[in-house]
Formats: sequence, C-alpha cells, structure tokens
Amino acid sequence: MNKLNKTVVILEDLISMSQRRYQQFWTDIKEAIAGTEQDFTSGSMRRAIFLLAVPMVLEMLMESVFAIADIWFVSRLGADAVATVGLTESLITIVYAIGVGLSMATTALVSRRIGQKDPDKAARAAFQSIITGLVVSLIIAVPGMIFAKDLLILMGASETIWQEMSSYTAIMLGGNAVIMLLFIINAVFRSAGDAAISFRVLLIANGLNIVLDPLLIFGIGPFPELGITGAAIATNTGRGLAVLYQLYLLFFGHGRVQLKARNIAIRLDTIRKVLKLSAGGIGQHLIATSSWIGLFRIMSEFGSEALAGYTIAIRVVVFALLPAWGISNAASTLVGQNLGARKPGRAERSVWAVGRINMFYMGLVSVILVALPSSLITLFTTEADVVSSGVSSLRIISFGFILYGLGMVVVQAFNGAGDTITPTWINFFTFWMLEIPLAYLLALWMGIGEQGVYYAIIISESLMTLTAVWFFRKGRWKLKEV
Repeated sequence: MNKLNKTVVILEDLISMSQRRYQQFWTDIKEAIAGTEQDFTSGSMRRAIFLLAVPMVLEMLMESVFAIADIWFVSRLGADAVATVGLTESLITIVYAIGVGLSMATTALVSRRIGQKDPDKAARAAFQSIITGLVVSLIIAVPGMIFAKDLLILMGASETIWQEMSSYTAIMLGGNAVIMLLFIINAVFRSAGDAAISFRVLLIANGLNIVLDPLLIFGIGPFPELGITGAAIATNTGRGLAVLYQLYLLFFGHGRVQLKARNIAIRLDTIRKVLKLSAGGIGQHLIATSSWIGLFRIMSEFGSEALAGYTIAIRVVVFALLPAWGISNAASTLVGQNLGARKPGRAERSVWAVGRINMFYMGLVSVILVALPSSLITLFTTEADVVSSGVSSLRIISFGFILYGLGMVVVQAFNGAGDTITPTWINFFTFWMLEIPLAYLLALWMGIGEQGVYYAIIISESLMTLTAVWFFRKGRWKLKEV
C-alpha cells in the first residue's frame, strides 16, 4: 500500500509540474507577443531567447506572407509576370542589402546603449539611422524609376517583360524608401527588446497588402484592373502605411526607445558611427544578396519557364528561411545587450543556444521541402515545365539547410557585436569568389544545367557556415567597441 501511495504521489507531482510548465509556456507566449519589460542581460537565458525569438519569428513570418501573397496573385497572370517579379526582386535585393546593413548598425548601437541603460543615446542613434536611410533611398529611387526598362534588359528579360511590365520594376524601385525604413525602424524596436512591436507593424502591412493585391491586380469592384502594376502599388501602399505607424510609435508610443524633440537634430558624430558600422553591414549583404542577381542571370539562360520555377521555389525558400532569420535576430540582440552590460560570457552562450534551436528548426524544414516539393510548387502554378524546375530547385537547395541554420546565427552574432567586417570578408570569398563562378562552371560550362546553380548554393553556404564558426571561436568580436 505504501508503494502504491508513493506512486500516486509521484504521478500527482508529475501532473502538477506538467500543468505549471504548460501554464508558464502560454504565459510566456502571451508576454512575448504583447511585449515584455524583461532585462535580457540577466535571468534565465532560455526564457530570454524565447521572449525575443517568438515575436521575431512571427515578424519574419509576416515578411514571408508578403512574398508568398504577391507571387500567388501574380502567378495568375502567367510565367512572364512571375519572371518579372523575380527579376525585380533580384534588383531590389540591393535595397534590402542597404536597408539590412543600416539596420545592423542600428542594432549594434541601440542594443549596446540599452545594455548600458542609456535609452537617450539609443534614440539618438535611431534617428540618425532613419535620416541616413531616407537619403540613400532617394539616391536609388530616381535612377530606378528612369532606367527600369534598361535594368530589365540588362538582367536578360524577354522583350514582352521589358516592354509591357517594366512599370512594376519602376514603382518598386521608386518606392524603395518604405522598404528601407521598415528595416531600420523595426531594427530599433528589436534591438531595444521590443520585438513584439515589429511583429505588429508587419501584421498591419501584410493585412493591407493581401487585401489590396487582388483588388488592384484583377480590378475587383470599383478598383481598376492594373495587372502586375497593381501588385506594386498594393505592396508599397501596405508598407508605406506601416512605416507611418512605426513613426507614430517612435514618437508617441511607450517602447524602450522614444524619440523626443532633443533627438530631432543632425548629429555628425553619431552619423559617422552609423556609417562606419553600416559600411561593413551593407558590403556584407550587398555581396551576399547581389550574388542572387548573378544566379538569376545564369538561370535566365534556361528560359522563362526555368526562371519562373526558380522564382517560385526561392519564394518558398524565403518563406522557410525568414522564421530562421527571426530566431537568428534574437542572438544579435542578446549579444549586443550583454556586451553593453559587460557580460561577454553570457553573450557567447546565447549564440550557441540560439544556434542549436535554429539548426533543429531548419532540419524540420529541410525534411518537409525534400519530401513535398511538388505539392508546394503547384500551389502557385500548374505549368509542367515551371513545376519541374521549381521542384528540382527546392529539393536540392534544402539539403544544405541544417548547417546553414547555424551559420545564420553566428553571422548575426558578429553583427550584434558591431563586428560587421568579418562577415563581409566571409561573404566575399564564399559568394562572389566561389558561388557565382561555381554556378557558371557547373550549369553552363560543364553542361549540368540549372541544377548546377542549386549545387553551387549548397556548397557556398556550407563553407560560409564553417568559416564563420571558426572566426567566432577565436573570440575577437568580444572586444569590439561601438
């Protein structure tokens, strides 16, 4: 009887413990989405990662929805329209690179100041980053609108694309400021620990985009039928209104970083620091993302169907990778804040912890994409040649996901520490010196075809991860002052 009683007590304790953990899990979920006031430089590491990663993953899922929604509606217009989106996105990657580079500088500065418990200097850095982003976006917008057709021709677009669909490219490049500001201002929120705000911003942007896309593309109700031009207008409108909401929150919200009248001034010392940090970040992402332009150029040699299939596959890959980037962003914030609080050991431990989580996630995604590529591609198109190209792309590229998951986290750790130069050199050698030449060699010179491009992607990203881990273990990033 005593043994039975002891067994019952143990079972009751286990049930009670499970209930407490279940309740704590949902409490943490609610806190992560609603926003938290927790100090991420102390306390439970696991809980800090959880509270940061959940809204960051949701934020990246919102970015994924942007990409998937546009391509889903545009795919109804045919392969040329999908190829136009793909070619334009390859050009817009330069805007993304600059925006992400500036957001890296913002993250390094804001997270470090928050770790030092100096929100006023954090706000000062945020404003200078915003001003810099606006100036750069104007420099891109004017020539982008004027030379949209020429850029498409340079990218190898068919005559139908550059004659009839260049308005999409012109509008997307002309409105690049909304992309730039979304990146920069959300970086302010994330690096301050207010990742839940970034999620809510993109939720609004996505909702508007999804509603406006079909209305403006197909001319539903009183709206004009604008075709692919409507997709560009819908995207820029949704993002533009989201930026206005961001600015409202910065000036009138209750986040950790608040812009006041004293912050609204040009401060050259802070701008120089932003530019110095962002130079490495911009170079890093220009190298990484512009390599996709080279890959698209190589893929264009195989025709619109192959290019359309590759474009759809990359959108699916983006949908899978953006949550992983959200997880990686948690490492960036934790590294920056803990270095600011003079806790380099805790900063390093956070990176390995986040890395394990990201590798597990990417492993699950890899299994799904390898097993079900056809089902995913046919959600967007049923054209046999397009489906065949997309399936091949998804299946091959997915084999490199697990190792790449760790590489994403380590690179973000460098950036959070303010060391944007090391990843820049790593990207230069792995993406420019290896990936593009290898893709050309395999796909065209050796005659493997479009699959050669996919093999080159796996090889270069795996080498990037191994190189980044080697430099990270040397520990010089811990000594970086920003």
